[in-house]
Amino acid sequence: MQTSTQLMQLGRRQLLRSPRAFSSPVNLGRRAGAPGPVCSTAAGATVATAAEPQAAGAPEKATGEKVAQRKRILSGVQPTGRPTLGNYLGAMKNWVALQESYDNYFCVVDLHAITVPHDPVELRAATRSMAATYIAAGIDPERATIFVQSHVPAHAELAWLLSCVTPLGWLGRMIQFKEKSRKQGEDVRTGLMTYPVLMAADILLYQADLVPVGEDQKQHLELTRDIADKFNNEFGGKPWKKRGGRGGRVFKVPEVFIPPAGARIMSLQDGTAKMSKSAENDNTRINLTDTPDQIANKIKRCKTDAVDGLEWGHPDRPEATNLLTIYSLCTGKSKDEVLADVGGMRWGGFKPVLTEAVVEHLRPLQTKYGQLMSDVSYIDSVLAAGAEAAAATADRTLADARDAMGFVPPFKRK
Repeated sequence: MQTSTQLMQLGRRQLLRSPRAFSSPVNLGRRAGAPGPVCSTAAGATVATAAEPQAAGAPEKATGEKVAQRKRILSGVQPTGRPTLGNYLGAMKNWVALQESYDNYFCVVDLHAITVPHDPVELRAATRSMAATYIAAGIDPERATIFVQSHVPAHAELAWLLSCVTPLGWLGRMIQFKEKSRKQGEDVRTGLMTYPVLMAADILLYQADLVPVGEDQKQHLELTRDIADKFNNEFGGKPWKKRGGRGGRVFKVPEVFIPPAGARIMSLQDGTAKMSKSAENDNTRINLTDTPDQIANKIKRCKTDAVDGLEWGHPDRPEATNLLTIYSLCTGKSKDEVLADVGGMRWGGFKPVLTEAVVEHLRPLQTKYGQLMSDVSYIDSVLAAGAEAAAATADRTLADARDAMGFVPPFKRK
């Protein structure tokens, strides 16, 4: 077992690094060249680093030339179940690329994970595991803020403030609540109905410009936009300024973000259903932590058809399209190159080739993940620094929301 000091040293070298070097624990969560947090005059809140948009406009260089502000993206994953190949190929790989062009906040949304019955031991382990997966997949703590939702108290407080603004009828129309509540019956929790408001708080706290969402979350993002508009109209604008506040809108209204690349990876047992980490049957998915033997067994048993040869896009052969998509993304080959490579194969010949491609593609990620999980003190240091950086932004937004609603600013403790 490596000590935390040894692991930090490995992090500074090559073994645990994403394509860019990890920063030291002191600097984790800051962007390169950004100054430390400064104090705000509003309610004694702490504001974000230089990545935080300035009220007076874009920041300026020493020459007076204005610097374009990077758009901000917030993404979050629940620490439930084990991340799958679908989560990685469909989302996480895109997030790695986004670090180059956007200001990114990656959140482990543990508060969302308790809207249904949960095991406390599993939740704690899964939270660190999800953070380790972010890093192993290539999310660099020096270029993105990685944090745990519950480590930033502003999430829970803003969720309550927004709950007092959100009409109950809006929540009753949420499709996910209707579907999940039918399954849970009388045991359905209040949090299952109100968690879209918490999701809105997650997004609005960071004044996110863009939010990557799947089809199942688009309705919730529309709700977030509606809540932001309602809050801004009721408490922002000129009336807020007349009350001595900043004035203007309290929350930025976010837009849906469609990544430039990606894929919808389907179940290994049903080419028409999305691969899910919450599915009861483990054979429907490839988990990122599956061993090579487990991957081989799942691919060997995956659903196929009786047609010879492989092809893309045939409506009656969804499994062929899905498995070819996985092969394409794991090898980096185009559709034409894939067909030239394996199009003439039968399933019996293709499955071992696909297995090798998946195993080799996941090998670097799994190596980094194993090293990170061998001593979680490094992960904890990343999350601590990430929470501090996230809270700097979140607390500023919360202070504005409290001020706009008329709360007395909290007194500073001596």
